[in-house]
Amino acid sequence: MRFARAWLLLTTLCLSSISQAALHLQLDGESLSTAQRQASQTLLDEAMAALPPRLISQLDRTVAVRWRDLPETIYGQAGRFTGIDLNAGLLVALTDGSAAQTQTQRSHGTVRQELLATVLHELTHLYDRGQYWRASERQALQRCRQRASSLGDVGLPEDCRGQTERRFTLSDDPRLLDLAGWPQQVGRRGEREQTNHQVARTPDPYELSNPREFVAVNMEYFLLDPGYACRRPSLVRYLSEHFGSVDTPWQPAQQATCAEGYAYLNAGRDFARSPLGSIDPERVYQIDYLLAEANQAWASRWGHSMLRLVICAPGRPRGPDCRLDLDEHLVLSYRAFVGDVQLSSWDGLTGAYPSRLFVLPLEQVIEEYTKVELRSLASIPLTLDRPQLEQLVARAAEQHWSYDGDYFFVSNNCAVETLKLLRSGSQHPQLQALDSILPNGLLDSLAARGLADRSVLDDAAEARRLGYRFDSFRDRYEAMFKVLSQRLPIPQTSVDSWLDQPASARQPWFAQADLRASAALLLLEQAALRRQLLLAQDELKRRYLTGRAAQDPTLNKAGGALEQILANSGFLSRPAELLEGGYGLPQSAEWQRLEHESQVRQQQLRQLNDDLDQEVRSLLEPQRLAELEASEANLAALGEHLRTLHKASGGVQLP
Repeated sequence: MRFARAWLLLTTLCLSSISQAALHLQLDGESLSTAQRQASQTLLDEAMAALPPRLISQLDRTVAVRWRDLPETIYGQAGRFTGIDLNAGLLVALTDGSAAQTQTQRSHGTVRQELLATVLHELTHLYDRGQYWRASERQALQRCRQRASSLGDVGLPEDCRGQTERRFTLSDDPRLLDLAGWPQQVGRRGEREQTNHQVARTPDPYELSNPREFVAVNMEYFLLDPGYACRRPSLVRYLSEHFGSVDTPWQPAQQATCAEGYAYLNAGRDFARSPLGSIDPERVYQIDYLLAEANQAWASRWGHSMLRLVICAPGRPRGPDCRLDLDEHLVLSYRAFVGDVQLSSWDGLTGAYPSRLFVLPLEQVIEEYTKVELRSLASIPLTLDRPQLEQLVARAAEQHWSYDGDYFFVSNNCAVETLKLLRSGSQHPQLQALDSILPNGLLDSLAARGLADRSVLDDAAEARRLGYRFDSFRDRYEAMFKVLSQRLPIPQTSVDSWLDQPASARQPWFAQADLRASAALLLLEQAALRRQLLLAQDELKRRYLTGRAAQDPTLNKAGGALEQILANSGFLSRPAELLEGGYGLPQSAEWQRLEHESQVRQQQLRQLNDDLDQEVRSLLEPQRLAELEASEANLAALGEHLRTLHKASGGVQLP
């Protein structure tokens, strides 16, 4: 009985010691005046009041704070096992109050705020290191051992066996590293990327130097900036859960009112509309893995990975009907931003192209792949719960504004970038060990793990009706060619051989075509014109590059317009260049400037595009220009022929 009471007393002492442990900031004020001590203590008290209770309780040690001579550019620093040193050159300004009014070129504004941020920064380093036992645990363990020895027990009491070494770190947490910009390298399990590419809209470039400084810098803003939760929602969610819990996150008392939705720049080619838009995560019903199927082009032989945001029309409740609101849907597409008119395979292999997250209208993506590149699209819903979906939307918006990576066709391509976004955005546990560098392979892996629902493609007709599949126009062209071959005695046996003919060879068949054959001819002639436009585009690229090197004077005007379009369109993939100052997601105060700047850039692009349209035909070879004009004449002739046939059949006259 006496033995049991002794153990109860021992356990109480151990737990009491732990519960009373906490961080204490001890000012070294021996050489300070009374006013200096008061000003310094007020600063330290303010820092303590800003800290999360969990950090205070776990960093259970006395940290000495002193003023000493430091280089002018350094506000303070912490030694590995020592306290915090503050720059003595700033003590006078802190004491007389001028530090609160003196503006700096640094991110927190005033000298006093920078000093406060410095204290919080260095305390975060001490908390983050986690290379030592908590002082209370060390002391409690020693007492437990002493009591056990005095009671004659050779072993460690059960209540003391939990007092072992722990690490309380942030900067080596895989989840934090994903969000911070050092994600796991795809294809190299466990290895992390060495360079942080979240270079735009940063509060302090110093955060990009290494994960430890990233954590310390972001703790400054998490604790001091009421707008941090609006500007970096993914990180504030992580820090709030770390210092609280998933069910009860901890946040600083002061919180700003966030803008409704996340700003983005629509990279669509409609230069007549303002590109600035807003994504409301509440209106996103689902997120699909959008795969453009492969073709024979060297850069597209494994497909292209994208994400589709299925956004409900305003006023429509979230539900399956939102899949029919195609005008509202957006596509997130990592692409190589090519600042020249030539796409080089070598540059793609060596990472010469920037990798950026484009936000595009779904309708443009459908046309681009199905009509121009003749590639089908499969849109497969991802199995994400509501929090995972909304976190992924927020993360995508953050990447749109901050990320500027290097595009490697092999090791950091669209599939790799998409997977990294899925990992960091959704934090789905099954994504962490998934690896794939191929777009079609990534879809296979997602489906195998139950993360993508491929069953929506089982019924092809229903998949097309509900927008899970968008067929290549090649299928339509094949069907129209079949109609044509049944109704006219054409010698060609394939749609490609029909389209490979000169436009003048196709034109004589128009007069023999009935209404249905004429409709088929019209669709095929549209395909022929698209083909000629692609060939003309490639020809222009080659001539432009060769002529530029040879200083061809005929290219000056059109070439200049083309170069300016390439230079000025970069903001659509790197929107941060439209704003000065600030960090993270733009907020309401920045939207007016964003709207103005984006409209100005868009008007410039529209004028440049008009100039290029007027000049570009003069750059084509005569044979190409003649074929292009002949295709256009064929379309006009077919349109007139169809109207005549329709009128003769008793139908309403076609426009």
